[in-house]
Amino acid sequence: MSQRERWATRIGLILAAAGNAVGLGNFLRFPVQAAQNGGGAFMIPYFIAFLLLGIPLMWVEWAIGRYGGKYGHGHLPGMFDVVWRNPIAKYIGVLGLFVSSIIMIYYCYIESWNLGFSLFSLSKTYFGMTDFNSMTGFLKSYQGVEKGFFTSIWTAYFFLIITLLINFYVLLRGVSKGIELLAKIGMPLLILLAIILAIRVITLGTPDPVNFPERNVENGFAFIWNPNFSMLTDAKIWLAAAGQIFFTLSVGMGTLEAYASYLREKDDIALNGLSTASTNEFVEVILGGSIAIPVAFAFFGEVATLEIAKGGAFNLGFVSMPLIFQKLPFGEFFGFIWFFLLFIAGITSSVAMVQPLIAFLEEQFKISHKKATLYVFIGTFISAHLVVFFFQFGVLDEMDYWAGTFLLVLIGFIEVVIFAWIWGMDKGWNEIQKGADIKIPKFFYFVIKYITPLYISVILVYWGFTDAVPTLLMHNIPAEQIPYRWATRLFMLLFFALLCFLVHKAWKLNKPRYE
Repeated sequence: MSQRERWATRIGLILAAAGNAVGLGNFLRFPVQAAQNGGGAFMIPYFIAFLLLGIPLMWVEWAIGRYGGKYGHGHLPGMFDVVWRNPIAKYIGVLGLFVSSIIMIYYCYIESWNLGFSLFSLSKTYFGMTDFNSMTGFLKSYQGVEKGFFTSIWTAYFFLIITLLINFYVLLRGVSKGIELLAKIGMPLLILLAIILAIRVITLGTPDPVNFPERNVENGFAFIWNPNFSMLTDAKIWLAAAGQIFFTLSVGMGTLEAYASYLREKDDIALNGLSTASTNEFVEVILGGSIAIPVAFAFFGEVATLEIAKGGAFNLGFVSMPLIFQKLPFGEFFGFIWFFLLFIAGITSSVAMVQPLIAFLEEQFKISHKKATLYVFIGTFISAHLVVFFFQFGVLDEMDYWAGTFLLVLIGFIEVVIFAWIWGMDKGWNEIQKGADIKIPKFFYFVIKYITPLYISVILVYWGFTDAVPTLLMHNIPAEQIPYRWATRLFMLLFFALLCFLVHKAWKLNKPRYE
């Protein structure tokens, strides 16, 4: 077997793993979730979920990944097969390949919007759209939902092609010369741009002290951080917090395992995993919480900002923020920084999503890295057309719900059960501790074995009782979207079946031999 790639430097590994976690959700999804779910009170279940779900799953995934890499596997089917040694294990691992690949199909499209809007900011293309309706129309015409400033989808299509080419150029260069180099440049630049924007927001003061003295940044921070403790009795707040932890740390996708597989057998994962999680939390809580919602409050007030938050991440990022940039001196410059920041955050995540599938083709079918990358590029390019041309019919939303929400939680549950109960917690704990640069408190032994799987099972049971039937039967979905959403589900089922077939074929051609 040829020598597998390794990370060139420890800082490169940490930045790449943090880049995998740091994405659009840190700057768009997190502030919206906090504003919708009790402000500062949201942070109580959020940090509890971080302690009992995020950190334990981070260590579990790093441990499974490093152990699987020892046997030449950079993907969940191979890793589960190594850990469980059961014929069904590799097919359960297909979920990891499926989720990361499906998310990549639509995530890259959203990522490309940021590249487009960064240039629209510099050129002042959207300047003159001074109210929510006109800016919403600008976005929808860009997305091809309706005619407006853009008369066709081809502008968005162009930026998608550019984004895909950048992603796969990085992937073509491999782990150390591609992904690691991107992280070493992209992550410091991302943090620098976020700090510049956060400072600009903090120094904004009161934009209109005569007419709206209450609309200021101080009250904007109070809006997002003052706790509404009465909301803590609502189970949905706790579920939203847990969901955000899964989303923000990119656990349950198989991407962290893929990155960890390029470690050496005794490389530290305890401190590396904690450093990755901490870097992500700094970017999300400190920087992500200091930009979009506070500045929206300062310009639009409490009522409008709450409506913006209810409208979701797209309204916040692509409608509200462009309106604000038009009101700022040098707004085109700050608009460029905002959207380019989001683009970098997106690309450091999206390259991680594709790596497991490339590793699978490369390792199991013994094809070159170049060919594996090309095959995945072609598949992603073709599949992305479904999202681009049928966006208005809910195709992206359907993919995001199943791959980007529900299955993340399900895979997290499967991982921790396999790790703690099938492989065995003693073996798993020893694997986490091997080569560790810090001593992990024994408390986490019991958390990983008992509390984390129980916590996730409660989330899944709650979903089963409250959301399963309405979601499966598409209650409250516009009638014109239903056929397209069913077609999207069929596409995902066929894609999952294809991956299962490839795994079956790979194991017949190249039956693994373990020590």
